[in-house]
Amino acid sequence: MKTIKILTFALSISVLAFNCSNDDDNNVVMPTGPDFSGTYMQEDQMGRPAVNTVFVSADSKDAFNTTIPSEQNAAFQSMFETNLTGLSPAYANEGDQNALMLDAPTFTGLLATDVLNVSLDGTTTFYDGTNVLTGRALADDVITVELLLIFGGEDFSENPTLSDDNVDANDKPFLTSFPYLASPW
Repeated sequence: MKTIKILTFALSISVLAFNCSNDDDNNVVMPTGPDFSGTYMQEDQMGRPAVNTVFVSADSKDAFNTTIPSEQNAAFQSMFETNLTGLSPAYANEGDQNALMLDAPTFTGLLATDVLNVSLDGTTTFYDGTNVLTGRALADDVITVELLLIFGGEDFSENPTLSDDNVDANDKPFLTSFPYLASPW
């Protein structure tokens, strides 16, 4: 029993010795919040998931990601239109429209400004059959909506095999209170 007490005392002293220091003179100030004193740079933007991935050419990714949204339409709309008409037979003819009644130049002008619009006084959704691009709820099937608008034509019936990602829900239910995201697997 005396050996255990001596070992316990020795262990306690060693822990104290390693946890104590004599740096009272350093007056280290611990941060109380985030440090915004440095220089920061925007690296990526994804207001609308997959839009940047699909419509921005590989050699223009960095330029697009660092261009402020108010300047994106002028700089990238023509690239978006070229890539849209090359991808989608739904825009094969001049004047062809999607379900929003937007032709290729108008639709790509909307897409080239990579922001997520938000309705301040109405339904917040990416698309619910009536409201379009008025925000985004966690359960919104964003990729399928984008595929429908790109490949579905005026009534979503064109190119049905290209108009759905076939992922109809999150793998786990979202929470009904903050933080709302589903728990990880």
